[in-house]
Amino acid sequence: MSKPTLLIVEDDDLQYEIYEDTLADYSLVRVKSGSEALKKIPTCAPQALILDHVLDKGELGLDFLPEFKELLPHVPIIVVSGALEVRQQMAALQGPRRAHYCLPKPVDVRELKRTIATALKECGDTEIVRQFEALERSRRLDAQELLSRSTDRLSRQNRILELVGKSKERPNISALAREFNVARRTIIRDLQELIRRGQLKPEVYPEWEEEREND
Repeated sequence: MSKPTLLIVEDDDLQYEIYEDTLADYSLVRVKSGSEALKKIPTCAPQALILDHVLDKGELGLDFLPEFKELLPHVPIIVVSGALEVRQQMAALQGPRRAHYCLPKPVDVRELKRTIATALKECGDTEIVRQFEALERSRRLDAQELLSRSTDRLSRQNRILELVGKSKERPNISALAREFNVARRTIIRDLQELIRRGQLKPEVYPEWEEEREND
């Protein structure tokens, strides 16, 4: 069974050595800035992200939270920093573009290991299931319709993955739209989500990078 992958966004070499010694049970991928992390995510598909605040080239980790959450909507983000005031820690843990956990430096390695284990157990797919269950309990009139749409989307994306993954040619957006009886923009959104999750390589649909830059 493969080790869970942790993406470490940390520019301090000594701090990263602590992670290497402490987190030997995981597969670690390191970058030194938020910009590097954004480039790495499509080919890395981490199960958790550990984020420092003060990074290489003067970048600030919390500034990248919205983009990380866009690319990794259900992946737990653990902020580990000694440069945050209490109000900044609270802000990092609030709102739709939030981190899941915030730990101070110098980090307690036992607490870090416990936090990562909890994050991998409680977040990700488990979090999605809890959201569906909560939606059902809410007795919203449109709950069944929303669940059906989500199931249909996942089923369609799995089928697209089979078709595109086996082909050496660029996907025909119009043909896929006709096959699944959906709009072209729906197929494009499916391809983008598959790329963000690391299930398809970016070169399958390179236009997605241009569209992100124009958003």
